[in-house]
Amino acid sequence: MNETMICAVGNVATQPVYRELATGASVRFRLAATARYLDREKNEWTDGHTNFFTVWANRQLATNVAGSINVGDPVVVQGRLKVRSEVREGQPAWTSADIDAVAIGHDLARGTSAFRRTQRPENTTAGSSGQQPEPVWETPQGEAAERQEAVAVT
Repeated sequence: MNETMICAVGNVATQPVYRELATGASVRFRLAATARYLDREKNEWTDGHTNFFTVWANRQLATNVAGSINVGDPVVVQGRLKVRSEVREGQPAWTSADIDAVAIGHDLARGTSAFRRTQRPENTTAGSSGQQPEPVWETPQGEAAERQEAVAVT
């Protein structure tokens, strides 16, 4: 199934609401995205139409958003767009544009941010130090020569 993935840039319009559910953590907030354009007659920037999205985040993303995002923060949200509408008595009652977020971050074009990696629970397995060794990135000499020969043959 094809899903509509979008990237929205705007400001956090409501304080994120964090909830702990049976399926895990969840947070939601409203995002205001306002188009701006240069009015050449006045020679100044003018605000255009504002679109509002309800942003939903789940699991670890929800926990990180709750500790990082506040009202007024400029953010970039990437996720699946879901447009819902309801009809009552034959008339459209409301339409809602929701984003099921995959990634959320501060918009660094408008400020700075200090990233802090979340702490994972320590691995309690015996003999485990919690540190993984650095991977070997170089190709061994024998394999490199074999690959060059294979490329030359084809």
